[in-house]
Amino acid sequence: MNDQPIIPNIQLAHKLIAEQFPEYVHLPITDVEKQGHDNRTYRIGEDMLIRLPTAESYALKVPKEQKLLLQLAKHLRISIPSPIKMGSSSPALDLAIFLKDLHAITDVLGPIPGQHNWWRGDHVNVYDKGARGQIAKLANIIDSAKALDLWENACATRWNKEPVWVHGDFAIGNMLMNNGKLSAVIDFGGAAIGDPACDLVISWTYLSGKARENFMKEMNVSVDTCLRARAWALWKATFELCGIEHKSSPEVLLQKRIIDEVING
Repeated sequence: MNDQPIIPNIQLAHKLIAEQFPEYVHLPITDVEKQGHDNRTYRIGEDMLIRLPTAESYALKVPKEQKLLLQLAKHLRISIPSPIKMGSSSPALDLAIFLKDLHAITDVLGPIPGQHNWWRGDHVNVYDKGARGQIAKLANIIDSAKALDLWENACATRWNKEPVWVHGDFAIGNMLMNNGKLSAVIDFGGAAIGDPACDLVISWTYLSGKARENFMKEMNVSVDTCLRARAWALWKATFELCGIEHKSSPEVLLQKRIIDEVING
């Protein structure tokens, strides 16, 4: 077995339920006492569970269980799990397809980045002063040395190709889903012609594990562009974290996770 475990978490469970099974979104999702190796399991409400495979090879078991368990159950005197629904992987490739199509448009004129779109598509160092201040302010709760190192390395790189169309606010709140598939992208107020690195931030703010790997592989961007994307994600997460008063809130944990993942590559 060559693929490494990706270790899904409870945030991913919430995300997938909201996207694919919104009828259950009002139910609490909680951890179980003891986790397994092949799957991470979480309770949905009082009488349902969600199981998330920890590696691609383990996911091969899911359709088999969905097909067989109900057939086997009627022959057994001891109860076994009863599948309710089967989800699908996060729509990483759909996100990449949209961005690649958008970035490839060359026959529509557009504005350069500026105040009108909060400089999305500009070089990430447009927020240099703010990023440095935010990193310094959070030095007691994040690895500020690593964060600053990432920021400075990213600022030393440049987009050396023709500018491309960027969405500018490519976030999950601006995407419409239908049965777990990306059906539309909205809110083009941040659009401009520039460096596409800002559009890749979703790789850390929304995707994780295999989905992130698949998205970045499909985007096929340079190491430098990926570095600037990580810096954009770092700037945004530190900005959000600085603005949260209660540092024990779930949103704090989310932003700290994003920061940890971007600074550790």
